[in-house]
Amino acid sequence: QVQVVESGGGLVQPGGSLRLSCAASGTIFNIYTMAYYRQAPGKQRELVAAITSDDNTNYADSVKGRFTISRDNAKNTVYLQMNSLKPEDTAVYYCNVDFGWASGGDYWGQGTQVTVSS
Repeated sequence: QVQVVESGGGLVQPGGSLRLSCAASGTIFNIYTMAYYRQAPGKQRELVAAITSDDNTNYADSVKGRFTISRDNAKNTVYLQMNSLKPEDTAVYYCNVDFGWASGGDYWGQGTQVTVSS
């Protein structure tokens, strides 16, 4: 049994920064790709950033140069550092962790609200 728990959302002014964290726990054999998605009201969930087990990253065009994804394998945790936030970044952010097929595949976090507003 594995769990994925997110933290770090909140309200921030345009131009501000936030850091999201997502920790995996339980009986873990492997962690492959870790990623953040977001879903704004009335829109589909979209990939924001992902990081593989060998630290390859990819980002949505809309966040390149502003967001940085990283992971601490010793803590089974992924981080999303978000800088220069814009109102259009407002959404619920979801963490997704791939534990591999032997552990049930990928799991979603509970989601955390990020609101960028003055």
